[in-house]
Amino acid sequence: MKRVRPRSFGFAFAVFLGAWHALWAFLVWAGAAQWLLDFIFRLHMIAPPYHVTAFNLATATGLVLTTAGIGYVSGWFIGFVWNVLLVRRAANWQLEQHEPRHAH
Repeated sequence: MKRVRPRSFGFAFAVFLGAWHALWAFLVWAGAAQWLLDFIFRLHMIAPPYHVTAFNLATATGLVLTTAGIGYVSGWFIGFVWNVLLVRRAANWQLEQHEPRHAH
């Protein structure tokens, strides 16, 4: 298994989560968010309990920045764990497979 760069993985995850929440903010701004929220709850056989409030640019900006920050930290951590646990195990396994067996 190949190593990953935790910073790059964190940045990619930050962009993904930030963009996902920017899409949500756009849906709130466009007036389509309540319909989508109701639809998703009904797919899960849940009566929709929430009501979307009016769009607020400061709140939307905070949402996108906060989730992007959480995405970066989460992605960095996942990349770090990947390198420490999975790549090291794969390398050790490959060494074991290629070691000559000694007959005694």
